[in-house]
Amino acid sequence: MAPQYAPSMRSRLAPLLLFLQMGFILVYFFYVDIERHSDRKKIFIYYYSEFQDVHVMVVLGCGFLATFLVRYSFSGAGFTLLVAAMAVQWAVILNGVESLYHRGKIWINMRSLLVAELCTASSLIAIGAVLGKTNPVHLLLIALVEVSGFVLNGWILQTFLQVRFLNTIMLLHIFGAFFGLTLTRVYRRAFEQQHEKEKIDRKTGLFSLMGTLFLWMFWPSLNSVLLGLDHPDFERSLSAIYSTYLALAVSAVTAAGFSVLTSPQGKLNLFHIQRCTLAGGVAIGVAMPAVHLPWVAMIIGFAAALTSTLGSRYIKPLMLFTFDCHDTCGVLSVHGLPGVMGWMVHLLLQISESKDLTMAARFAAFHICTLLITVSLSMILGVITGFLLKWNILRPPQDKNCFDDQAFWEFPHLAVKK
Repeated sequence: MAPQYAPSMRSRLAPLLLFLQMGFILVYFFYVDIERHSDRKKIFIYYYSEFQDVHVMVVLGCGFLATFLVRYSFSGAGFTLLVAAMAVQWAVILNGVESLYHRGKIWINMRSLLVAELCTASSLIAIGAVLGKTNPVHLLLIALVEVSGFVLNGWILQTFLQVRFLNTIMLLHIFGAFFGLTLTRVYRRAFEQQHEKEKIDRKTGLFSLMGTLFLWMFWPSLNSVLLGLDHPDFERSLSAIYSTYLALAVSAVTAAGFSVLTSPQGKLNLFHIQRCTLAGGVAIGVAMPAVHLPWVAMIIGFAAALTSTLGSRYIKPLMLFTFDCHDTCGVLSVHGLPGVMGWMVHLLLQISESKDLTMAARFAAFHICTLLITVSLSMILGVITGFLLKWNILRPPQDKNCFDDQAFWEFPHLAVKK
């Protein structure tokens, strides 16, 4: 007998999408304009290639990476596009509030679009923790709240702790991971046993691995553009590209090695290859401003892959067993732990280069406070969002309907005549 699903999402998803989109159009009509530069060619040459690469990572990389579930691949890719399209528009508005206050307009330029893409990437990381356990309405609300929280976190750190913009935007991995981890713990406890539909097959595994390849290839652009957002500097951007590539290369090799070592059968684990190979890019991106030597980048890649692989193998099941926390994509191991490790490496490298003990101690205090504020705010917002999504009015899917495209997509060949 065919499974019984809700007949449509017309009463909830369609009104929400149209209401939000019409609202965004009105805001853009009255308050948003395109900024004109005197040197447009230089801006285009410097930023557009980086924007393309980050855009590919967000849409293609994250989209394909989310297709690994055998009965949720349509939703994994399709909802990633939907969420990204909505979150980018919202992020442009939020990041332009200060400009609106001081200049009377929100100005769009290549830099603002890049920052909006990075905010969107943070929300997609958070969504990875609840992938397959929500409906599209939930995903849109998660993205809007997470992007709002990430922008708020950056404003708090820059206003009260005088943290540089570069350092606040680098926290996207940490903020998204801990937001998603807390959200999934509050919203839906772990299943009593592994869900029958939470599986992977050859076809979906291959598509997901394509997402990994896109992310792995374009990650140097992500980290180099992070440095360029503060003060465009050709030499620093080149250094970031070299360091990121080395860290990713070491991370891929190390993840494969430890995947085999920790496997009872002595074989490669597809989940480790899909995700843990990217841990070096996460960690080096967070530590980037303090990394100046190739061997340091390689050590960071090695340590990040080790942390991520062991975390996926041992910490993820421990979180499931001890805290009833079901993390679908393993965002804690792939983004959270490597991000925190990179942040602490950044601290150690800065202290080692400092010749003034007082300044070093002050930097350490502010650095640690920045991390604590980010983690605390992300977890608080994750708890609030989790309770919000549990409202019956939002129709959280039943356990039996999780990880299944049939609840949301048309499948004419599976239609049952009554």
